[in-house]
Amino acid sequence: MIIQQIVAVLTAERNLLDRAISALNGISTQPRRGRPPKAVQKAARPKRGRMSAAARRKMSRLMKQRWAQGKMGKKAR
Repeated sequence: MIIQQIVAVLTAERNLLDRAISALNGISTQPRRGRPPKAVQKAARPKRGRMSAAARRKMSRLMKQRWAQGKMGKKAR
């Protein structure tokens, strides 16, 4: 008799746990609405290319030449 009561209590507890698990699984399968969290956004975004040190030096030299040409053109006007 005591064993039957213990089995009945354990079965009821198992049923509660099964319902709780199925409810939690049901929540996670629904699609999210709205903007995704930041972690998801960063993972989906492609990485941008980086400039090498040599490319930065070359760009710097070219920009300085352009600025110098612009300054010379303004003085002549």
